[in-house]
Amino acid sequence: MVQPNNDGEGIRRRSCGCGKEDFLPEQSFQSWGNYTKALKAMPVRFMDRLTARSAEHTELVEMKARSEHEMKKNLTWWDLMWFGIGAVIGAGIFVLTGLETKKHAGPAVVLSYVVSGISAMLSVFCYTEFAVEIPAAGGSFAYLRVELGDFVAFIAGGNILLEYVIGSAAVARSWTSYFATLCNRHPNDFRIHIPAFAHDYNQLDPIAVVVIIVICIFAVMSTKGSSRLNYIASILHIIVILFIIIAGLTKANPKNFTPFAPFGARGIFVASAVLFFAYVGFDAVSTLAEETKNPGKDIPIGLVGSMVITTAAYCVLAVTLCLMQPYQQIDEDAPFSMAFEAVGWSWAKYIVAAGAIKGMTTVLLVSAVGQARYLTHISRTHMVSPWFAKVNERTGTPVNATTSMLVATAIIAFFTTLEILSNLLSISTLFIFMLVAVGLIVRRYYVSGETTPSNRNKLIICLILIMGSSIATAAYWGTSDDWIGFAVTVPIWFLSTLALWLGVPQAKKPRVWGVPLVPWLPSISIAINIFLLGSIDTASFGRFGIWTGVLLVYYLFFGLHASYDTAMESKTQALEETNSSV
Repeated sequence: MVQPNNDGEGIRRRSCGCGKEDFLPEQSFQSWGNYTKALKAMPVRFMDRLTARSAEHTELVEMKARSEHEMKKNLTWWDLMWFGIGAVIGAGIFVLTGLETKKHAGPAVVLSYVVSGISAMLSVFCYTEFAVEIPAAGGSFAYLRVELGDFVAFIAGGNILLEYVIGSAAVARSWTSYFATLCNRHPNDFRIHIPAFAHDYNQLDPIAVVVIIVICIFAVMSTKGSSRLNYIASILHIIVILFIIIAGLTKANPKNFTPFAPFGARGIFVASAVLFFAYVGFDAVSTLAEETKNPGKDIPIGLVGSMVITTAAYCVLAVTLCLMQPYQQIDEDAPFSMAFEAVGWSWAKYIVAAGAIKGMTTVLLVSAVGQARYLTHISRTHMVSPWFAKVNERTGTPVNATTSMLVATAIIAFFTTLEILSNLLSISTLFIFMLVAVGLIVRRYYVSGETTPSNRNKLIICLILIMGSSIATAAYWGTSDDWIGFAVTVPIWFLSTLALWLGVPQAKKPRVWGVPLVPWLPSISIAINIFLLGSIDTASFGRFGIWTGVLLVYYLFFGLHASYDTAMESKTQALEETNSSV
């Protein structure tokens, strides 16, 4: 089991420039000789970072100081709830509903949304406890760094950044599709087709790039200003959703619900894994904990409240769409707009398109805010350049991180199709949510110096069995058509969770707000997230593996040495301060 690293990490302030000292200030990169020595010490350094766990005080106090200026605490539960709604309701419901209904689930797509919603809600509970206890801008990166150590946090952090870049790119491309519909054009009419490029990368999207640039300007100006813009736009968006439901149900035909599940149970879960993309975004709200006035009260209301509203809206919208049109005729790019046109209400498609554009704009805005705060906190640890950690004194926002992330997003959005983006995004998201659930169990059941070696070993065994049985269940689902294997894997998961519940005492209780029914709810979250991962196509796992490999190479040759040097410098500084005070 990993050991805690309770040594303080010192405060480092640097000028906000663009020289080598701002990007690679650590000792290992000051000369080729130093770098060669660092590479030779790689095994020792890797083991140190693998077993090092950050202290909560480090994440909450000392890391903030590395941004030179503090973010402004001016958000309430009202802001967080609307940030949550604005972050989640966007391209997922307005685009992927049509794609997955037509290709994988049929009218049973509503069940796909229920499964994804349950998984998302369980993850919301886990995120909420962490955000209340560790209200840092780093979100799940900070949580995992405290509970599972530096290396696991970095791999998760890299996938978090990938999740945000891909998610925002997908939404920006969807923005173009609905804008074309609003202009009474085909969804691809405003894209530039380049036949010489590969099939999934030959529809260039300049409008998506322009939209991202505008969002970037709003995101760097003010978090509170972004919040006001978000909830005004979100209220208008909710009005449009109510119009879609009420007007759509007046054109409902119950016969369109038959057959209900034309692709069977497998199709429902395949769609559910992809539609998890529709719930992505609530984790951005957890990154705003550092800017929240009263995290203990505001975060639970904001996060849980927004997810309840979102899940209900998704299910009702899915039912409405499937009642309006036979699933075979649903349009993949702009399903709601085209559904109204199909029933003779061509004028309504403009209202739907305008509402979708408003929704996707708020998703892009909240994503821009969230992804910048993740990168900011990762930069505070020096796993990536500390240049990204700078917070602007006037605006109180991380300008460098916001701009850099949105440049990457714009490049991806310019080239890549929605289907590739959504599948890859779901893998990263499910992987991270699974790790957060594991981290919550570790947080509750392991405290260094208090948990006995016997209980620690029991915890490790139970976690291995919970994760192993969940992986086996997902693998069996993906490779077999019968149910016999589930009679083995599911009981192993249940008995492992039961053994943890009855056989290992909890070492820590939440101070303010905690997930109920631990370890059952986080264990179910682990199982569902891994099961949904097993429903995603092989090609997407290949892309995920390549990205994780790139992260590992970067970490071993740069991030490892930068974070190691920073930690050693902090330990030395803390020791000197201790000696001087004696």
